[in-house]
Amino acid sequence: MEGACPYWWWEAAFTIPAYFRSCYYTQFQLIFLDHRGFVKPPRALEPEDYTLDQVLDDIETARQTLGLEDFIILGHSGHAFMALEYAAQYPESVRKVILLNAAPTNSLERQQQSLYGFNETASPARKRQFEGDMALLEGDIQREPERRFVHMCIRMGAHSFYNYAFDAASMWDGVFTNMPVMDHLWGEAFAQLNLIESLKGFTKPVFLGLGRYDYLVGPVSLWDTADGSQENVKKVIFEKSGHNPMFEEPELFDAILTAWIHETDS
Repeated sequence: MEGACPYWWWEAAFTIPAYFRSCYYTQFQLIFLDHRGFVKPPRALEPEDYTLDQVLDDIETARQTLGLEDFIILGHSGHAFMALEYAAQYPESVRKVILLNAAPTNSLERQQQSLYGFNETASPARKRQFEGDMALLEGDIQREPERRFVHMCIRMGAHSFYNYAFDAASMWDGVFTNMPVMDHLWGEAFAQLNLIESLKGFTKPVFLGLGRYDYLVGPVSLWDTADGSQENVKKVIFEKSGHNPMFEEPELFDAILTAWIHETDS
């Protein structure tokens, strides 16, 4: 891309491209890769078709096909597990890693911690919004059970956005979800991983971006042990963001992340 900086910025799985401002497309070449949970399969999938290792193999196949070398891999939310696992398995291909709005693990215990954090710290108005939205979820799923993941994400808006009344439905238009794949990755594979533990043996530069009002994977205190003692990991908490700081605080997000990308190249 003429005029673009010489970086490949690879999103390891689904993140809506519209969440990123257009200026990123003039500075970096962004490549968005939908994993098997977001693609209509050519045939019925068996469980061995959508293990985490198979997803990582898919990323590597795509990298080889596109001829990418020394690129930045970005994973948002659950896809942060994919990004860091890929970087750990293929370190020769990855320059640095960006982990956005991820929980350290997706275990049941962590999910309960997130619910507790919401119940203890969310404002009464945010809680009322959440209760009203969740009352509609059962009807959504009954109408479109194959879009259960999407409907859950939409109705969890009070857990996801600083502006707790924000309606993200349009952002999910046309997004396909293969629920057996999603259930396995989020319910089993990511529950067995711990990003804090994985980072201990990882030496590439890592940017960890969190939202203060991200109740989906919060509270941010779950990441307290990422306290600056590991020099290659930069943790930034966006104080007026939920689960999507690149959308909710775009100018600040742009400035901080771009500066980090350049600083870690020096």
